[in-house]
Amino acid sequence: MIAIILVVHLFIAVALVGVVLVQRSEGGGLGIGGGTMGGLMTTRGSANLLTRVTAGLAVCFMTTSIVLAILSGAGQEPRSVLDQPVQPAPVQPAEPEPPSVPLAR
Repeated sequence: MIAIILVVHLFIAVALVGVVLVQRSEGGGLGIGGGTMGGLMTTRGSANLLTRVTAGLAVCFMTTSIVLAILSGAGQEPRSVLDQPVQPAPVQPAEPEPPSVPLAR
């Protein structure tokens, strides 16, 4: 189940990147799409369609993200970092120093 949702999630992510890159750039950035879509639609109509498709893909992306997060912890008891006891680091005993030999004069 998780594998299927993960594959769908990856396809949505790739599609979302593609749709964002196809949109017309207003600031002269990375817009690949440019002007019209071959006379099929007006510039305003294509922008409106791409905006709606982007919004839909973003909603699907967030939904699959939340579902994957929920399923990753399914079947396990809820854990929190704050609920775990603090374990001190083990202290190793210091090695005794070798006996010192007095210096002869």
